Formats: sequence, structure tokens, C-alpha cells
Amino acid sequence: MKNFLKKSGWMDILVSVIFAIIGIFMIVRTDVAVKVISYVLGGIFIALGIVKSIDYFLSKGKYDFYNYDLIYGIIAIIIGLITIFCSGLLESMFRIVIALWIIYSGLVRLSLSLKLRTAQIKSWNVSLILSIIMIIGGIYVLLQNGALILTIGIIMLVYSIIDLIESIIFVKYVNELL
Repeated sequence: MKNFLKKSGWMDILVSVIFAIIGIFMIVRTDVAVKVISYVLGGIFIALGIVKSIDYFLSKGKYDFYNYDLIYGIIAIIIGLITIFCSGLLESMFRIVIALWIIYSGLVRLSLSLKLRTAQIKSWNVSLILSIIMIIGGIYVLLQNGALILTIGIIMLVYSIIDLIESIIFVKYVNELL
């Protein structure tokens, strides 16, 4: 049991290091990261579409639910091609939708903080500050190309550092846990 837990801890350390490398890559090279993500996702959709199309032709007529495999396969291939060839457009659309959602959430929270003030709740100012930060963050994501990828990269890097520290502590003290 102890060896299994140590191996698991070392595997977590390896995963954390890989996440840190990916996070750093996304921070340093946001433009390339979008293309790589688009190619990988597009490739996955195309491969899935090809597999579903082959399944349709190999099992044609045997099962009713396979009738949708060809349609599913064609749609997946089209989505894959769009993802690969229109990566910039997709990143921009996704960034705009996320930014607008963040701004909307910030405005809703701003309204709530003003209601808290009216109700004389002492922590209304904390809510006000956080809502303003959300609105500013949403505007930043809206105006800055690559901001979403950069933010995801930072989150991945912070996560990997925290996970790495916890995994090292776990491996170090696994004997005391048992």
C-alpha cells in the first residue's frame, strides 16, 4: 500500500510539472498556444468523425442507432476543419462571449453590492470592490487578444505549483499517514 501511494504521489508530481510547462507555454506564447489547441481539438474532431463514418459503413443496417453515425461523423469532420482553419475567429468569438459574461456578472454583483449598502450590510464595500475588479477584468479580456489564453496559462501554472507542493508533502509524509 505504501509503495502504491508513493508511486501515486510521484505521478502527481510528474503531472504537476507537465501542467506547469503547459501553463508557462500558454503565458509566454499565447499566439502559438491558440493554434496548437485548435489543431489538437480539430484533429480530435476529425478523427472522431472518421471513426464514426467507418462505424456506419461497417455496421450498416445492423443496428438502428448506427444510422446517425454517418451524420455525426460528417458534422464532427466539419467542426474539426473549422476549428483548424478558423482558429483565430473561434478564439475571438470565445473571448468576446467570456468577456461579456464576466462584465455582465460584475454588473449584477455591483447592483447587489449597492443593495447591500442600502440594507446597511457592513461588507457591501468588499462586494463593491470585487464587482469592480470583475468588470475591469471582463473589459481587459474583451480588449486584449490572447488574454483568455494568458489567464488560463496563469491559472494552470498556479494550480501546478500548489499541486506540486502538496504532492511533495504527501510523498514525504506518506509513511506517517499509514
